[in-house]
Amino acid sequence: MAKIIGIENMNGAQLSAELQNGGRFVVYEYVISILIMTFYRSSNITLVKADENGMVKGLGFTFLTLLLGWWGIPWGPIRSVQALVTNFKGGKDVTDSVMSVMKRAAQANVSPQ
Repeated sequence: MAKIIGIENMNGAQLSAELQNGGRFVVYEYVISILIMTFYRSSNITLVKADENGMVKGLGFTFLTLLLGWWGIPWGPIRSVQALVTNFKGGKDVTDSVMSVMKRAAQANVSPQ
């Protein structure tokens, strides 16, 4: 499973409570362009807690895209706009996918009696 930022030192009950209170798992997008090559990537999964602003947490990826994303022709500007829209919306919500993988992993770790 991919690394999840923000769940360090949290147990299952704390994580579940956070998600029930409105927390969510998101990924941010970023773009790096070098003349004719454009790299369109996603960040690691990040937990955005209910009391946190997802857009603010993704500002690093937004600034990276603003500085380095535009320069590739033709895809730099196109992908940069896509990434900025996603990041300004607070990231791409992947909570359902992450919870599905976590449930399957938990079931695989439970041995029958």
